[in-house]
Amino acid sequence: MLSSIVFDMDGTLFKTDTILELALDETFEHLCSMNKWEGATPIDKYREIMGVPLPKVWETLLPNHSSEERRYTDQYFLKVLIDNIERGNGSLYPNVKEVFDFLKEQGLSIYIASNGLQEYLNAIIRYYDLDKWVTETFSIQQIDSLNKSDLVKCIVEKYNIKDAAVVGDRLSDINAAKDNDLHSIGCNFDFANENELSHADFVINDLIELKTLILRLNKSYSLRG
Repeated sequence: MLSSIVFDMDGTLFKTDTILELALDETFEHLCSMNKWEGATPIDKYREIMGVPLPKVWETLLPNHSSEERRYTDQYFLKVLIDNIERGNGSLYPNVKEVFDFLKEQGLSIYIASNGLQEYLNAIIRYYDLDKWVTETFSIQQIDSLNKSDLVKCIVEKYNIKDAAVVGDRLSDINAAKDNDLHSIGCNFDFANENELSHADFVINDLIELKTLILRLNKSYSLRG
Protein backbone atom coordinates (compact mmCIF):
# COMPACT_ATOMS: atom_id res chain seq x y z
CA MET A 1 0.00 0.00 0.00
CA LEU A 2 1.11 3.55 -0.65
CA SER A 3 2.13 5.21 2.60
CA SER A 4 2.99 8.72 1.41
CA ILE A 5 2.63 11.31 -1.32
CA VAL A 6 5.34 13.90 -2.00
CA PHE A 7 4.06 17.02 -3.77
CA ASP A 8 5.88 19.72 -5.66
CA MET A 9 4.60 23.21 -4.77
CA ASP A 10 4.85 25.68 -7.68
CA GLY A 11 2.70 24.70 -10.64
CA THR A 12 1.35 21.68 -8.74
CA LEU A 13 -0.33 22.89 -5.55
CA PHE A 14 0.17 26.64 -5.82
CA LYS A 15 -0.81 28.61 -8.94
CA THR A 16 2.40 30.56 -9.09
CA ASP A 17 1.29 32.53 -12.14
CA THR A 18 -1.26 34.36 -9.96
CA ILE A 19 1.55 36.27 -8.28
CA LEU A 20 4.45 35.63 -10.64
CA GLU A 21 3.87 38.51 -13.03
CA LEU A 22 3.10 40.92 -10.21
CA ALA A 23 6.26 40.00 -8.32
CA LEU A 24 8.52 39.95 -11.37
CA ASP A 25 7.19 43.28 -12.62
CA GLU A 26 7.74 44.90 -9.25
CA THR A 27 11.23 43.41 -9.01
CA PHE A 28 12.35 44.55 -12.47
CA GLU A 29 10.76 47.98 -11.98
CA HIS A 30 12.87 48.22 -8.86
CA LEU A 31 15.98 47.23 -10.83
CA CYS A 32 15.10 49.88 -13.43
CA SER A 33 14.84 52.51 -10.70
CA MET A 34 18.38 51.55 -9.67
CA ASN A 35 19.60 51.68 -13.29
CA LYS A 36 20.29 47.94 -13.12
CA TRP A 37 17.84 46.98 -15.87
CA GLU A 38 16.37 48.38 -19.09
CA GLY A 39 13.30 47.23 -20.99
CA ALA A 40 10.35 44.98 -20.23
CA THR A 41 10.15 42.28 -17.57
CA PRO A 42 11.40 38.96 -19.06
CA ILE A 43 8.27 37.08 -18.02
CA ASP A 44 8.29 34.73 -21.02
CA LYS A 45 11.86 33.64 -20.40
CA TYR A 46 11.00 32.98 -16.76
CA ARG A 47 8.06 30.80 -17.76
CA GLU A 48 10.39 28.71 -19.92
CA ILE A 49 12.62 27.86 -16.96
CA MET A 50 10.10 27.93 -14.14
CA GLY A 51 10.70 25.18 -11.62
CA VAL A 52 14.48 25.46 -11.46
CA PRO A 53 16.12 26.76 -8.25
CA LEU A 54 16.12 30.55 -7.99
CA PRO A 55 19.92 30.95 -8.26
CA LYS A 56 19.67 29.39 -11.74
CA VAL A 57 16.73 31.68 -12.53
CA TRP A 58 18.81 34.80 -11.97
CA GLU A 59 21.76 33.37 -13.89
CA THR A 60 19.38 33.09 -16.85
CA LEU A 61 17.46 36.35 -16.49
CA LEU A 62 20.44 38.45 -15.41
CA PRO A 63 23.40 36.88 -17.24
CA ASN A 64 25.41 40.12 -17.28
CA HIS A 65 24.88 41.02 -13.64
CA SER A 66 27.26 40.27 -10.81
CA SER A 67 26.68 37.56 -8.23
CA GLU A 68 26.04 40.24 -5.63
CA GLU A 69 23.40 41.90 -7.83
CA ARG A 70 21.71 38.55 -8.42
CA ARG A 71 21.64 37.82 -4.67
CA TYR A 72 20.10 41.24 -4.04
CA THR A 73 17.47 40.63 -6.74
CA ASP A 74 16.74 37.20 -5.27
CA GLN A 75 16.12 38.69 -1.82
CA TYR A 76 13.94 41.49 -3.20
CA PHE A 77 11.91 39.07 -5.34
CA LEU A 78 11.37 36.77 -2.36
CA LYS A 79 10.08 39.69 -0.29
CA VAL A 80 7.67 40.74 -3.03
CA LEU A 81 6.41 37.17 -3.50
CA ILE A 82 5.69 36.80 0.20
CA ASP A 83 3.97 40.19 0.33
CA ASN A 84 1.67 39.09 -2.49
CA ILE A 85 0.90 35.77 -0.79
CA GLU A 86 0.06 37.51 2.47
CA ARG A 87 -2.21 39.98 0.62
CA GLY A 88 -4.15 37.04 -0.82
CA ASN A 89 -3.09 37.60 -4.41
CA GLY A 90 -2.10 33.96 -4.90
CA SER A 91 -4.25 30.87 -5.31
CA LEU A 92 -4.10 27.12 -4.82
CA TYR A 93 -5.05 24.86 -7.70
CA PRO A 94 -8.63 23.55 -7.57
CA ASN A 95 -9.35 20.65 -5.21
CA VAL A 96 -6.08 20.79 -3.22
CA LYS A 97 -7.77 20.67 0.18
CA GLU A 98 -10.35 18.09 -0.90
CA VAL A 99 -7.58 15.81 -2.16
CA PHE A 100 -5.55 16.37 1.02
CA ASP A 101 -8.60 15.41 3.09
CA PHE A 102 -8.98 12.24 1.03
CA LEU A 103 -5.32 11.29 1.36
CA LYS A 104 -5.41 11.67 5.14
CA GLU A 105 -8.61 9.60 5.28
CA GLN A 106 -6.74 6.89 3.38
CA GLY A 107 -3.97 7.02 5.96
CA LEU A 108 -1.34 8.56 3.68
CA SER A 109 1.26 11.04 4.88
CA ILE A 110 1.74 14.21 2.82
CA TYR A 111 5.06 15.94 2.21
CA ILE A 112 6.15 18.84 0.03
CA ALA A 113 9.47 18.92 -1.83
CA SER A 114 10.03 22.20 -3.64
CA ASN A 115 12.69 24.20 -5.43
CA GLY A 116 11.23 27.23 -3.65
CA LEU A 117 12.95 28.91 -0.73
CA GLN A 118 11.84 27.95 2.78
CA GLU A 119 10.52 31.39 3.70
CA TYR A 120 8.38 31.48 0.56
CA LEU A 121 7.06 27.96 1.14
CA ASN A 122 6.28 28.75 4.77
CA ALA A 123 4.24 31.78 3.67
CA ILE A 124 2.06 29.56 1.43
CA ILE A 125 1.69 26.88 4.10
CA ARG A 126 0.77 29.52 6.68
CA TYR A 127 -1.71 31.49 4.53
CA TYR A 128 -3.64 28.40 3.37
CA ASP A 129 -3.33 26.43 6.65
CA LEU A 130 -1.76 23.51 4.80
CA ASP A 131 0.06 22.31 7.90
CA LYS A 132 -3.24 20.71 8.91
CA TRP A 133 -2.41 18.05 6.33
CA VAL A 134 1.29 18.35 5.47
CA THR A 135 3.72 16.46 7.70
CA GLU A 136 6.76 18.48 6.61
CA THR A 137 7.80 20.86 3.85
CA PHE A 138 11.28 20.49 2.35
CA SER A 139 13.08 23.26 0.46
CA ILE A 140 15.88 22.89 -2.08
CA GLN A 141 17.86 25.15 0.27
CA GLN A 142 18.39 22.08 2.44
CA ILE A 143 20.38 20.33 -0.31
CA ASP A 144 23.84 21.46 -1.41
CA SER A 145 23.41 19.81 -4.81
CA LEU A 146 20.18 21.76 -5.55
CA ASN A 147 18.90 18.48 -6.99
CA LYS A 148 15.23 17.54 -6.48
CA SER A 149 16.12 13.83 -6.45
CA ASP A 150 18.40 14.39 -3.46
CA LEU A 151 15.70 16.40 -1.73
CA VAL A 152 13.16 13.61 -2.10
CA LYS A 153 15.80 11.14 -0.92
CA CYS A 154 16.04 13.15 2.32
CA ILE A 155 12.30 12.71 2.87
CA VAL A 156 12.45 8.99 2.09
CA GLU A 157 15.33 8.44 4.50
CA LYS A 158 14.03 10.67 7.31
CA TYR A 159 10.59 9.05 7.36
CA ASN A 160 11.66 5.54 6.26
CA ILE A 161 9.28 5.66 3.30
CA LYS A 162 8.94 2.45 1.28
CA ASP A 163 6.00 2.92 -1.09
CA ALA A 164 5.10 6.42 -2.22
CA ALA A 165 4.45 8.68 -5.20
CA VAL A 166 5.87 12.02 -6.25
CA VAL A 167 3.37 14.47 -7.77
CA GLY A 168 4.68 17.36 -9.84
CA ASP A 169 4.59 19.21 -13.13
CA ARG A 170 8.25 19.17 -14.21
CA LEU A 171 10.84 16.61 -15.26
CA SER A 172 12.77 17.19 -12.04
CA ASP A 173 9.77 15.83 -10.10
CA ILE A 174 9.46 12.81 -12.38
CA ASN A 175 13.18 12.09 -12.11
CA ALA A 176 13.05 12.52 -8.34
CA ALA A 177 10.45 9.76 -8.21
CA LYS A 178 12.34 7.41 -10.50
CA ASP A 179 15.69 8.01 -8.78
CA ASN A 180 14.10 7.00 -5.47
CA ASP A 181 12.09 4.05 -6.84
CA LEU A 182 8.76 5.81 -6.31
CA HIS A 183 5.73 6.26 -8.56
CA SER A 184 5.81 9.42 -10.68
CA ILE A 185 2.59 11.36 -11.28
CA GLY A 186 2.88 14.22 -13.75
CA CYS A 187 0.54 17.21 -13.54
CA ASN A 188 -0.57 18.55 -16.90
CA PHE A 189 -1.09 22.05 -15.55
CA ASP A 190 -0.06 25.58 -16.58
CA PHE A 191 3.71 25.18 -16.92
CA ALA A 192 3.88 21.51 -17.82
CA ASN A 193 5.78 20.31 -20.87
CA GLU A 194 4.36 17.43 -22.90
CA ASN A 195 7.78 15.92 -23.56
CA GLU A 196 8.63 15.98 -19.86
CA LEU A 197 5.29 14.49 -18.84
CA SER A 198 5.80 11.60 -21.24
CA HIS A 199 8.36 10.21 -18.78
CA ALA A 200 5.86 10.00 -15.89
CA ASP A 201 4.19 6.75 -14.83
CA PHE A 202 0.83 8.55 -14.75
CA VAL A 203 -0.44 11.95 -15.89
CA ILE A 204 -3.37 13.88 -14.39
CA ASN A 205 -5.15 17.00 -15.66
CA ASP A 206 -6.71 17.91 -12.31
CA LEU A 207 -5.66 17.05 -8.76
CA ILE A 208 -9.07 15.50 -8.13
CA GLU A 209 -7.97 12.61 -10.38
CA LEU A 210 -5.55 11.60 -7.63
CA LYS A 211 -8.45 10.14 -5.65
CA THR A 212 -9.22 7.52 -8.29
CA LEU A 213 -5.55 6.93 -9.09
CA ILE A 214 -4.55 6.34 -5.47
CA LEU A 215 -7.40 3.88 -4.98
CA ARG A 216 -6.35 2.05 -8.15
CA LEU A 217 -2.72 1.87 -7.07
CA ASN A 218 -3.63 0.59 -3.62
CA LYS A 219 -5.94 -2.01 -5.16
CA SER A 220 -3.07 -3.26 -7.30
CA TYR A 221 -0.95 -3.60 -4.14
CA SER A 222 -3.74 -5.66 -2.54
CA LEU A 223 -4.00 -7.96 -5.55
CA ARG A 224 -0.26 -8.54 -5.53
CA GLY A 225 -0.43 -9.29 -1.82
